[in-house]
Amino acid sequence: MTLDVEDLSVSFPAGPVLEGVSLSLARGEIVGLTGSSGAGKSLLAEALAGALPPGAVRTGRIAVDGEPAGPGAVALAPQRLDALDPLAPVGRQIGRFARLCNRRADPSGALASVGLPAGAARLYPHELSGGMARRALLATALATGADWIVADEPTVGLDEEAGGRVLSVLARLAASGRGVIVISHDLVGLARIASRVVILRGGRHVETAPAGAFAQGGTALREAFTRQLWQAQPALARPGGEAAC
Repeated sequence: MTLDVEDLSVSFPAGPVLEGVSLSLARGEIVGLTGSSGAGKSLLAEALAGALPPGAVRTGRIAVDGEPAGPGAVALAPQRLDALDPLAPVGRQIGRFARLCNRRADPSGALASVGLPAGAARLYPHELSGGMARRALLATALATGADWIVADEPTVGLDEEAGGRVLSVLARLAASGRGVIVISHDLVGLARIASRVVILRGGRHVETAPAGAFAQGGTALREAFTRQLWQAQPALARPGGEAAC
């Protein structure tokens, strides 16, 4: 079972913002997506999940096993923590997402799948740490029952330990049979958990690199821009920072 994105573009009345992005994703696989700020990463996430802002026009093809992807096929765990309702406990929000997709609510199961205790269902967003909130967003996406999950900057604002826990959760979700796209500026983290990394620049698809190409200073990377992104990673500036891919 595969999710295939072919020549995906997004335009607004002022002109195109995202052009010609293609990628494929199998169940049980993680594909990374990165690029400089303003490259169109979050817009691509919204396009995949069918959540584009008003005025946006999408062209290209999103298919599952060769058939057009239906509504709800792809679920988005958004970047912004304020996507969580501050006035509702986390468990109630998970139930709300499940019902929207005509699924039986199982807040405890969704929370357990992202490494949070059942008691977190009673907590309000302001009572969660940053790492817990990121995992709660993942849990709301899982509550939809979608086989394909897009996690938009799931480690942003987290320290290294908390970010590592979130990446481990994503790896476990893939191991359970879901297909996962992880959008992140943390290229070192992506190279550790993803099979391939899609590189965007200025709304255009620059390169899709296998994770192994980032080893040994990224000399196997095809595009100079990708090598520059890799060599600029803060983790590589520390002693012993070369990623093990």
